[in-house]
Amino acid sequence: MVKTIQAQDITLEELQENFGLQLTTDSKFFREWQDNLPSLTDEEKRSLERVRSNYFNLVNRRPLLEEGVKLVILAPLLDLAGFFQSPFSITTETSVEISDEDNDLIVRGRIDVLVLQQRFWILVIESKRTKFDVTAALPQALVYMLKNSQHDRPTFAFLLNGREFVFVKLQKADVPIYGRSYALSIEKENELEQVLAALKNIGNLSYQLTINS
Repeated sequence: MVKTIQAQDITLEELQENFGLQLTTDSKFFREWQDNLPSLTDEEKRSLERVRSNYFNLVNRRPLLEEGVKLVILAPLLDLAGFFQSPFSITTETSVEISDEDNDLIVRGRIDVLVLQQRFWILVIESKRTKFDVTAALPQALVYMLKNSQHDRPTFAFLLNGREFVFVKLQKADVPIYGRSYALSIEKENELEQVLAALKNIGNLSYQLTINS
């Protein structure tokens, strides 16, 4: 009998058991979020200060829920990173399904925001309530990445809850492996700048991968 699991309910243990997914301990596997990052302009830095100011103004009054995260944090970051401009395009609320025939398991879910560039999957954005740990979105994001990644072609994810941000990289080889960044915080000085620089770096990388494919 085929078992169906919603993506938001699956665990990392289930992904490992059913799809062979492994977390790599190789520190060289995922350097794109911290090495050779582009410099930010003074205007970009001022825009980020505005994002931080808006964040503190809102969270001091009430919890920042998912729609607020998208409006106040996510949209400005995607705009500054250039993902609203050609050659990128954005689709939202996309259904996804992966199955493992050996274990009779189907995983279904929906993506909050999917960023595409010439049919190349770049980022899965999972916005969660600020009171939740940002890594709570990790298993769900990995489901979407497993579905869309190509052999020996990396797929990236960006997880956020408004306060914290985590980057994820997945690559399929003999077995699918992934690595992730530590949680960067909007409340720590200069870390939001690193978030934007990493987004721009991953966007540039995805473009190079696409034109060289």
